[in-house]
Amino acid sequence: MSLPTTGCLALRLAGPVQSWGGASMFNRRETLAEPTKSGLVGLLAAAQGRRRTDPIEDLLDLTFGVRTDQPGSLLRDYHTVSDYRGVPLPSASVSSKGAQKPTSPAKYTHVTERFYLQDAVFVVAVAAPDPVLATLADALRNPAFPLALGRRACPPTQPLLLPPSGRPEAAVWTGTAPVWTGTAVEVLEQVPWQAGKPHRDKLERRRPRPRSIDLPVTLDDLDGEDVRMDLPNTFDPRYRSFTTRRVRQTWVHLPPPYEIEEGEADTPANHDPFAFLGW
Repeated sequence: MSLPTTGCLALRLAGPVQSWGGASMFNRRETLAEPTKSGLVGLLAAAQGRRRTDPIEDLLDLTFGVRTDQPGSLLRDYHTVSDYRGVPLPSASVSSKGAQKPTSPAKYTHVTERFYLQDAVFVVAVAAPDPVLATLADALRNPAFPLALGRRACPPTQPLLLPPSGRPEAAVWTGTAPVWTGTAVEVLEQVPWQAGKPHRDKLERRRPRPRSIDLPVTLDDLDGEDVRMDLPNTFDPRYRSFTTRRVRQTWVHLPPPYEIEEGEADTPANHDPFAFLGW
């Protein structure tokens, strides 16, 4: 019996708005510039129908790679919150029994700010043995709970699963999981650019036009130099906590969605920026 091979699922995370919370809490909820591991694990857990108190250790062992295809723009949502009955608001903390504690002193109105990424597009490579990927793909096709891009108010658009064939419509097929071969970074080098048409058209109108699409990538890497505080220990609201993970940041270079004319270049030949300084 052969051992299971390792491949990747390719997820396209796009929607009107996304919000990937970091360390912000209470009345100001910020978003990071790319999906967090906590948010990605939560998306997969929701697809599989896991409750907040269910174990997630197997999902934490998955290797993720995140590619930013379209960074989007920041949206600030300012609003106030109050109880229509005129009673004090509960606090954000919970008791040992899981009930929300009352605000002290009593507060009747909260001013809140929430930040979102609008019109952003990410491609996520999820690396695992093939049997695990098949289970995850089936759950993503038929999610037990609604899926969200960070917050519940941010549903993803379709297609969510990108098949190796390059046909987005095939992602909704049942049967064999759409597994890409290779490591997370190798898969992110293969998946076609997923930016929207206005973003692609804007790039094509540039003169001179870029000869490649250079996209930033963040990869799980035990030897990575950067540290992120977004690895959940549990989603249980009574004991929710996070720890660190190490990541490596790099770039992938994709071919542009247009023909490059002969002699066209995106930078002057032998460009030396220090020449202007006389160095």
